[in-house]
Amino acid sequence: MNCRVIASGWTRFGRRSEGLLDLASAAGRAALEGIGREPIDLLVVGQMLSGDGEGVSHLVAHLAERLGLGPAAGWRVDAASASGAAAFHSAALAVASGRYERALVIGVEKMTHLPTAQVTRRLATCLAPVEQAVGATMPGLAALVAQRYLGRYPGAEAAIAEVTVRARSNAARNPFAQFSSPVSREAVEQSRWVAPPLRLLHCAAISDGAAAVVVERGRGPATVAGIGQAFSPPALADRPDSTCFAATREAARQALEAARCSRDQIQVAEIHDAFAPFALINLEDLGFAEPGQGARYFAPSGSGPVVHLQLNPSGGLLGRGHPVGASGLAQIAEIAAQLRGDAGATQLPGPPHWGLAQSIGGLGAQNFVTILGAEGGA
Repeated sequence: MNCRVIASGWTRFGRRSEGLLDLASAAGRAALEGIGREPIDLLVVGQMLSGDGEGVSHLVAHLAERLGLGPAAGWRVDAASASGAAAFHSAALAVASGRYERALVIGVEKMTHLPTAQVTRRLATCLAPVEQAVGATMPGLAALVAQRYLGRYPGAEAAIAEVTVRARSNAARNPFAQFSSPVSREAVEQSRWVAPPLRLLHCAAISDGAAAVVVERGRGPATVAGIGQAFSPPALADRPDSTCFAATREAARQALEAARCSRDQIQVAEIHDAFAPFALINLEDLGFAEPGQGARYFAPSGSGPVVHLQLNPSGGLLGRGHPVGASGLAQIAEIAAQLRGDAGATQLPGPPHWGLAQSIGGLGAQNFVTILGAEGGA
């Protein structure tokens, strides 16, 4: 694709006193600082819980005014917890088409001002109606996926706590992350039950925050090499296999084919670890590990089928936090910064030449894969 990510910006994730517009504006300004006075002719915003609790609607128009974007075009995108990734794909396609020269993409969510029970109910609205009718929640269904996965691959159970330990260790280096302190395996395994086999520290926290990127026509260190997205039936019972996310597999196939790169070339990945067992499933769905072998990545020795892959240097959703509309874009912003060599405290040696971001919408009903590369793609 003839477009690249030239700047990234974030707010710190976590419990924030600022409102939705303030968070989105701050991230947008942070990204715009990286491009000087270059004009923006498109604004795309990803958000899931539109207007809930703050009474904010027509978000794009309000942000355009605050950011001084003047006559730029714009729209808002909703793909549940993948809204940020969906907004990015929308903007990248628009810029690559030649219709727009430069786009500002913002992903944002404000969640902590609401009671936890209300947030849980709002997040559950993306589930299938039949699941909502029986009171299903996102953690409850995620636990069911984890139960079935561990029933098929019981040897993976020991790795689940290590997913959180590594996420929090990475997050401790990220000044924008919700959690700044590492945790021990014992702390994870002794945290309270949410829905067995999930404990509290296996689950991404409710969070506020925003991320932003600037997408420009042309090629460079963070060129949009390949993108893919796919759907699965929203209801878990309607899927032939609930121990994987078929939509991720198809999205990855599309993105890799477009980028004309192999999985072995991917050096860094940001994956959607809203629940710790999902990290194992995602590694398998993306093709970095065979089915049932994702746990090998988290072996104490560090050996396994994907030793070349640096995973979630930002801390992922478990460490960085999970403001649902922002998470998918924060992943892409991190990968772009890594490839440009300006990721700051989370920067990997190199910098890497190829990176991948994977985002899950709902309980795997609409998933996105984005590949950025120092080289172009198809």
